[in-house]
Amino acid sequence: MGSNEEEAKLSGEGNDESESEQVTARARLRIAELLERPFDIRSLALTGLFILRSVLLPIVLALLLSYLLRPIVRGLARIKIPTLLGAALILVTLLAAITLGISALATPAAGWLAKAPDGLRELEYKLLPMKRSMAEVAKASGEIEKIATPDSGSKMAVEVKRHPITETLYVRTPEFVTSSVLLLILLYFLLAYDGVFIGKLIKLLPALSDKKRAVSIAQEIESQVSRYLFTVTIINCCLGLAVGTTVGLLGLRNPVMWGALVAILNFVPYLGALTGIICMTIGAVLSFDSVGYALIFPAVYLGFGTLEGNFITPWVMGRSLTLNPVIILLSLVFWGWMWGIAGVILAVPILAAFKIFCAHIKPMEPLAEFLS
Repeated sequence: MGSNEEEAKLSGEGNDESESEQVTARARLRIAELLERPFDIRSLALTGLFILRSVLLPIVLALLLSYLLRPIVRGLARIKIPTLLGAALILVTLLAAITLGISALATPAAGWLAKAPDGLRELEYKLLPMKRSMAEVAKASGEIEKIATPDSGSKMAVEVKRHPITETLYVRTPEFVTSSVLLLILLYFLLAYDGVFIGKLIKLLPALSDKKRAVSIAQEIESQVSRYLFTVTIINCCLGLAVGTTVGLLGLRNPVMWGALVAILNFVPYLGALTGIICMTIGAVLSFDSVGYALIFPAVYLGFGTLEGNFITPWVMGRSLTLNPVIILLSLVFWGWMWGIAGVILAVPILAAFKIFCAHIKPMEPLAEFLS
């Protein structure tokens, strides 16, 4: 009887071992099959780009906004307003200001967009004298195009036309709403729990000297980045106010819209001013019969922009917060490709924050000097 029980136990253990060996063999076979498949680098790259665009963008934007708004939260804390309530008040005020700004600018912007087709025809008519000088070149290029293009009379093409703005809104709206909600949540917690992350980092460091050094670096980086963002915002608002007031006094319609456009575009060095001058030139030519008088308005924009870029900003910022123009352009190209318009606006603040960080880390000081 005892021997039969022992044989049953041995046979059960043998079956368990054989089953485990089979499972292990199947797992190894599955791993081998996966390794034999071709490596889809395109799928991996697309996944990485999706993470960078959809996840990192609101995180970076929330971090930079927290540097800009954190001094206000601390100021409210000094007058006995808790940080949780102060952060909520700031977010509500920010959302209200953005809503009011959009509602105030929506009507004139919609008016310009509504008359854009007629305006372009009018612009073409006003610039007709300049166009005539290039008539021969256009005629020659047209003849070459006719020769190079096959006869389209014998072919029939069916094309489904879609409005590009409508399609873009349909595709981008869910992503924009998701990113906005994530941005607001992250920004609230970064403002409400000020100093929590630094406290956790200090606890992880073993030596007292390392803790002191980490606190010093974190405070200096935060103060300089906050100063940079606050200073740039004030300068851009003043530039928009100056340009908007001047063009309004000279007779250009919707000066508030133009001032807001100038302030926003000035967050993008070089390219922003160029875009603003082109837009103002078109708007002024469409608003006035005299092309010569219309060119006064982009000249005003160029004059204020030159004064701001070459004298006011370097004097206010100082050398410690100036950046290499070549690196700025490369940063604009990279972040614009990565995040579109938002990336173009965030390119310089990200570069400035990185430069300040490098300046406070001993091995990275040469890189900070290179970015200056």
